[in-house]
Amino acid sequence: MRAPDYSGGGLVNLAAELEHQLIGSSASPPLHPHLAGSIPSADSYILVLFDGMGTGQLDHRNAGRLRSDLSGSIDAPFSTQTSVSTATLASGLPPSQHGLISYLLMLPGGVVNTLWWFYPGGEAAEFELSRFLPEPVLGERLAGGGAEAVVVQPAAFLGGPLDRVLYRSTRVIGSSGRDEQIEKTIAEASLPGRMVLCYVPDVDAAAHAEGFASDGYAAAFTRAAGIWDELARRLPRGVALLGTADHGMVHIERRVEVAAPPGLVFAGDGRALHLHGPDDLASGFAASLPGTWIPIDAASEWWGPGPFHPDFEQRAPDSLIVADDGVAFSHAANSVPLVCEHGGVTEDELRIPILVGGT
Repeated sequence: MRAPDYSGGGLVNLAAELEHQLIGSSASPPLHPHLAGSIPSADSYILVLFDGMGTGQLDHRNAGRLRSDLSGSIDAPFSTQTSVSTATLASGLPPSQHGLISYLLMLPGGVVNTLWWFYPGGEAAEFELSRFLPEPVLGERLAGGGAEAVVVQPAAFLGGPLDRVLYRSTRVIGSSGRDEQIEKTIAEASLPGRMVLCYVPDVDAAAHAEGFASDGYAAAFTRAAGIWDELARRLPRGVALLGTADHGMVHIERRVEVAAPPGLVFAGDGRALHLHGPDDLASGFAASLPGTWIPIDAASEWWGPGPFHPDFEQRAPDSLIVADDGVAFSHAANSVPLVCEHGGVTEDELRIPILVGGT
């Protein structure tokens, strides 16, 4: 177990690199020089975000050009979850600073699912979602420097609660299928001063539902590689094509049902269970489980450096249980049986690619 690299080798640094390329400054450190050297100078950038496609998964037989266009690997932020990573991209800040630090997040009123923004009982979480991330977010800084952030994603995600959290001052465009997503991504990037995020969810969805060895996962890789190939083929002059992921995935061999004893509250996710409650109670509870109990003082750097979000201490757990390899914890608020999961700090979950296409 280790903390992700937030000093130049992480997803936040890739966002900062593109921010710096477009407007000459960034809120976080840009990429380490050996990684930055592969990022072309360009008038506009397309960044394809392949949900759930860690570097280790690029050995799949259907990866094609995705594998051959790999130029390096960086770390996803902790926890290795979509809402945490997309908040990192949208803000250009590490989780320690943007404050969305886990999938199930302790907030006033209880634990909130940060993909769909509801409490475990199903009630909508009544927050001013568009103001949840601290000001200014990446889109606002780009606009202040004369550039623009645009997101192109499947129409099914358009206007959802996570969109409202992430994309303040960013244009979000829905697409009804692969061809339309490619068309709209190319059209938006054709104007100078654009950072266009193209979100591709297929690999993550197939791994969760069917696993790495399935026909569905193979088909998802074929679709993802096809989008990448077509964007590279049609790339306008002056536009650079980059790709990355929000996290990798691991196969779950054993699912362990847990229930919080009186005095403990669960948050986090199935791979890194957050425990809110006294350390003596938490460590005793963890002793019989297949995982490693970690007090918060030993893990606070996992979310990144300071200055910490003003509510970080209230949102962070008092301790964590990081599940053993191949294990996921299941409880009342996190009970969907998934074939593959993420959220922990193994290399397969942390390591994500930098892809450079069209060169």
